[in-house]
Amino acid sequence: MHFPSVLRACAAIALSAYASLGIAAWPDKPIKIVVPYPPGGNVDVAARLIAPGLQAELGQPFIVDNKPGAGGMIAGEQVARADPDGYTLFMAANGPLLFSPLIFKRQAYKWDRDFEPISSISYTPLVLQVNPKLPVKTVGDLIAMAKQDPNKLTMASPGAGTTNHLVSELLQSLTGAHWTTAHYKGNAPATTDLIGGQVDFNFDQISVALPYVKEGRLRALAVTTAERVPSMPDVPTFAEAGISGMEAATFTGLLAPKGTPSDILNRLSAALTKVLADPAIIQRFDDLGAQAGASTPEAFTKYLAAEDARWTPIIERAGITAN
Repeated sequence: MHFPSVLRACAAIALSAYASLGIAAWPDKPIKIVVPYPPGGNVDVAARLIAPGLQAELGQPFIVDNKPGAGGMIAGEQVARADPDGYTLFMAANGPLLFSPLIFKRQAYKWDRDFEPISSISYTPLVLQVNPKLPVKTVGDLIAMAKQDPNKLTMASPGAGTTNHLVSELLQSLTGAHWTTAHYKGNAPATTDLIGGQVDFNFDQISVALPYVKEGRLRALAVTTAERVPSMPDVPTFAEAGISGMEAATFTGLLAPKGTPSDILNRLSAALTKVLADPAIIQRFDDLGAQAGASTPEAFTKYLAAEDARWTPIIERAGITAN
């Protein structure tokens, strides 16, 4: 063998060994989970629920870093531009990952171009609820009223392009009913005005809606699940109300920058699967009105592709934009 060939062979072996060692050594420092919302919301709480378990599984601290703004795109852009070394992760949800890039003029990233899906974390269904003074008892009553006097009813949205908003647009497209959408800066003011009667109805996460429904301050008409929800056993699904295609949920999931080695993605996914199988963690998510659920990178990628294909036409047809 010629000497240069020997050198090249040795160099290749050394580089291969170094790369393997680097992946095997991961993680050797703290890992950051970038959250696209302020502390206290469902997505932030979910990140803080999984962080201790991931630290126990992988031996390094998982630090929650809140970066709200621009519909969650500030956080997403930070992760998309980070080194693909497994030390910066995106705690994603429907809005920041799929919807915001479509409705904001700032095209900072695309989920399938700039990220590597790791695993889903949780799914939170929604409930359609009305102010009790509105003379409707069922979804059918609400749709009939909306058709009789188009755009008279007002739906409270926590923000343009949120899951809550898009589920409302989906219901209009499925039924041919029309109403006026009032956008608020978050769930709290939207709920306050709904209870006060300034608006007629909204879609909200079951975990947020449940106390108000139990107190009789709001009336639940239907849930966006395939089966009835144990915490609201008397509330029908949309399918039971005669409207198919209304299954929807706010998801949370973990993603890494594009190019992150598959070994790291698989180790994170395996660790998260163990964390989310813990009965105590499952109960904590149940308390939030969410269902804990891990997946492989491949399965989560397939889920995101299906959600993207489902909601993009809704956004485009409704002409939803935000500055």
